[in-house]
Amino acid sequence: MKYSGWPEPGELVVGVVDEIEDFGVFVDLQEYEGKRGLVHISEVASGWIKNVRDHVGEGQKVVAKVLEVDTDSQQIDLSIKDVNDHQRKDKIQEWKNEQKADNWMELAFGSDLDDETYSDIAGGLLSEFGSLYEGFEQAAIHGAEALEDTDLSDDQIANLVETARENVSVPYVNVTGYVDLTCPEQDGVDVIKEALQAAEGDGDIPEEIELEVTYVGSPEYRIKVQAPDYKTAESELEASADRAAKVVRQHDGSADYHRERNQDEE
Repeated sequence: MKYSGWPEPGELVVGVVDEIEDFGVFVDLQEYEGKRGLVHISEVASGWIKNVRDHVGEGQKVVAKVLEVDTDSQQIDLSIKDVNDHQRKDKIQEWKNEQKADNWMELAFGSDLDDETYSDIAGGLLSEFGSLYEGFEQAAIHGAEALEDTDLSDDQIANLVETARENVSVPYVNVTGYVDLTCPEQDGVDVIKEALQAAEGDGDIPEEIELEVTYVGSPEYRIKVQAPDYKTAESELEASADRAAKVVRQHDGSADYHRERNQDEE
C-alpha cells in the first residue's frame, strides 16, 4: 500500500536509490505514491564524503529520516546518516509487515477489489490501529471484537478475521467463552463447584496454555484461554466447557455454552 499524502518531518521512510549525483542522492519513497526525496551529500553519511557511490548504490533500499517537506516546490529533504541501525532494522520490518498486510487485503477481498473500496477498508484499519498489519494482528488475536469500533461492515470484518487467523503468526491469542451451569439437586452448589474444577482441567492443562474460569452472574461463568495459536485456544475453550457440562449433566443439571455474554447482564 502506498499513501497518497506527504510524509511528516521526523518520520522514517523506506526508499530506493534511483539516481546518484555529486551533490546527493535521489530516493523513490516506497510508502508514498509518486513521491521522491533528496538526500544531500552532507546527509548521506557522517564525516567527509569524497564519492557518494562509496556509501550508496543505485537500486539500494535505504531508510531515511524526513528533514523538511515543501509541498509547494514538491521537495522532500531526507537524511540517511540520522538513522541508526536499530531504527533502520525496525523500520524495514514495519515496512515488510505492511507489504504482507497489503497482500492479505487481496486474499480477504479478491484481486479485483477496486481502489475506492480498498481505501475505505484500509482507512478504517489505519484510523483504528495505525497500520494495516496491526489491524490484521488484532483481528487474529481478538476476532471481530477487535474491529467493532471501526466503520467496516459485518461482511468486511468477517473476511478480515478469517484471513487474519489463516495468515497472521502471533505469539499468543486470547479467546473467551461463557457457560451457563444449573443443577436442581439439593447439593447443586457442590456439583457446580465440581464442574468448575473440571472446567479448569484439574491441573491437567498443557504448560503453554493459560485457562481461567470466573463467575459472571448466576448461572453464567466466563472461560478465558490464552494459547500459542487460535486453533489451540478454541479447542481448549470448548474442551473446558464440555468438561463442566459433563459434570452437571451427570446430576440432571443443564449446561449451555456460548461465545457472547448474555445481553441482560450489567
